[in-house]
This record gives sequence, structure tokens and C-alpha cells, in this order.
Amino acid sequence: MIKIWGRGTSSNVQKVVWLAAEMGLEVERENVGGKFGGLDTPEYRAMNPNRLVPTLQDGDFYLWESHVIMRYLMNTYEAGPLWPEDAKHRAHVDQWIEWNVSTLWAVVRLVFLGLLRTPPEELDEKALAANIKRSGELFQLLDAHLADRDYVTGDQFTAGDIPIGVSCYRYMELDIDRPDTPNVDSWYKRLQEREAYRPLIMLPLG
Repeated sequence: MIKIWGRGTSSNVQKVVWLAAEMGLEVERENVGGKFGGLDTPEYRAMNPNRLVPTLQDGDFYLWESHVIMRYLMNTYEAGPLWPEDAKHRAHVDQWIEWNVSTLWAVVRLVFLGLLRTPPEELDEKALAANIKRSGELFQLLDAHLADRDYVTGDQFTAGDIPIGVSCYRYMELDIDRPDTPNVDSWYKRLQEREAYRPLIMLPLG
């Protein structure tokens, strides 16, 4: 039995559980972190000294860092087209996984935290406006990329869509002005048609 430690509203946990659902893996998830606490216990620290989520438990094997967990699952269990056999195609999938964390979410996260986690008296309005603008520019970049494909690496859904899809939900739910991104909008609708997306990703942000 595979066990994922982490609250279901964590974006990093969501990447892993959504991937597991797409792979048809049976996964047990234990709520820790946020309002559930549990990250400071000796037992959890032994699994993950960072005291963050998610942590994977696969038998007596433990692993942390969401993208590493994703790769472990795909390299260990049958992933099919989610993790293509072709090295170049797989590299493109991996490229978009990393683009999300290094570029897209790095900015969208600041908007998310500014609007939903920062007291108004502590909010830097100028920085928030700059991050909203930059978020829109990054989604316009993604929109141009999606002009001639249904998913981020072609006409088939892959693991490359998963982290960006998690970030996209948060971006679309924020009360901000967004530039027109018709190709992203179409892609986002396709994600919502997937069986696991709405119940696992589209959760209240409050």
C-alpha cells in the first residue's frame, strides 16, 4: 500500500495524488500539515526532516519532494503515456513539470499568499500588482505554446500537465484581472473533464 502524508488542500500533495489517480494506483492519504498539525512529531520528522508535505511511504521506503515522488511513482509503476518512453518526449514532460515550480508557481504563489494569506495591513500592494502582471504574462506564454496542441507536450495528457494544472486552478480562482488566454481556457476545461481533477484539485482556497 502506498501512503501519502499531507493535507488534501496542499498544492504539492495534490500533484502527487492526482498523478496516482491518473495511474490507477491505490493510495491512502493521511492528513498532516496546516490545521491538522503533526509535522513536528518525532515520527514525522524521521520520515521527512524538512517537516513539510508531501511524504511518500511505499512499504518501508520513504521519499519527500513532490516532483521526485511523481518521478518515483512513474518509474516504479505503470505510467503509460503519462511518462513517455521516448527520451526526448519525456524530457519535454519533465521540462514543463520544472517550469511550473521554478517559474509559474514561483510567481502565482506570491499572488495567492498576498490575497489569501496576508493581513491587509501587511500587504505590499506594489509587489502584489507586479506579481499579478507577471503571472498574466506567464499564462500568455503558456497560451501561445498551447495554440497548436491540446496539452503541454502534444495531443495527449501527460504528467507535464499536472503541476501546471494545479497552479492554474489557483490562478483562475483568484479575484484579479487576467489577460485573455483562450488556449489556456480550453486546456483548463479539458482538465476539468478528467475524472480526478475536480474532486482532488478544485477544492476551496479559503
